[in-house]
Amino acid sequence: MRRLAIICLSAALLTGCGMDTTSDPLQVTDTLAAATPATAPPATTPPAGTVHPAPPVQHTAYDRDTHTLVLASGPDLTLVDPRTNTQRTLTLPSAPATLRTDRGQLTAALPDTNLITRIDLRTATAQPTQIPGGPVDAIDLDGNRTAVILRDTATVTVLQNGNPTATTEKFQGPAQLLPTHGGIAVLDRLTTAITPIDPATGTKGAGLRAGQGATNAITDRYGRIITIDTRGQELLAFSTDPLIMKQRYPVPGAPYGLAYDPTRDLAWVTLTATNELVGYDITGGEPQERHRLPTITQPNSVAVDPDTGDIYIASANGAGYQVVRV
Repeated sequence: MRRLAIICLSAALLTGCGMDTTSDPLQVTDTLAAATPATAPPATTPPAGTVHPAPPVQHTAYDRDTHTLVLASGPDLTLVDPRTNTQRTLTLPSAPATLRTDRGQLTAALPDTNLITRIDLRTATAQPTQIPGGPVDAIDLDGNRTAVILRDTATVTVLQNGNPTATTEKFQGPAQLLPTHGGIAVLDRLTTAITPIDPATGTKGAGLRAGQGATNAITDRYGRIITIDTRGQELLAFSTDPLIMKQRYPVPGAPYGLAYDPTRDLAWVTLTATNELVGYDITGGEPQERHRLPTITQPNSVAVDPDTGDIYIASANGAGYQVVRV
């Protein structure tokens, strides 16, 4: 039962994955709601590593250039330097839907106040940009172009110097943007699917189902998209040129949080039903479990320092954040 890798390699098998074509559009899942993390049970095993106090955390990110761990609790950001355990705080106009870090900059999408806020992590100064439509995620394509998911219209828009140049429509619950070679892909949590987009024209490619309830995704250094299927309890891997599902691997325990260590090629997955963290080596044809660690309760988010290998797990119910070195 462990070897479920390398599927969906032909048109016949793709039927099970769900192609997004004109005659067969991807439909909203039967539940009519995006998958969510399991409600964690009380901890029965002491968590590995060190636990620090923190309010309930919804999002976690790490910036390797400034050695900054970012914890988002509603609109409040805590910026932690793990080397010294010093902290700074910053309050945003509203709670972010996503956080992204890149070379000393944090990008936060604030749908409730129609803002994309860029924060210099060296100075903790913020530069907000008004983007109507409820932005839920944004990535910079180059120095002039930014792709943004807009919640209110369920679209992806490419902005060049703030002006829209391409828009992709007919999503149901677009939640996350993923850079690919020559383009971007969209994780839609309502259709539980991955769909490629040409950012130059807004043309939507054929999408594929990502299990029964995809929630989070990352890209690895091989150009693959690694996705968590929380409802189906699987780890999925897609090649992107073309978009083909290559792996689906069972991960019992309501997987939810996901982080990738490109130095060690480890995908770190939190299990919210069992209060555990699992590290999978994803270099081969199927994931190989390398680490399994007890965590704090409700481990909804995780980040990793690719230089040291340190892992940061944050609790969504106020159990703090956990630092583990493996």
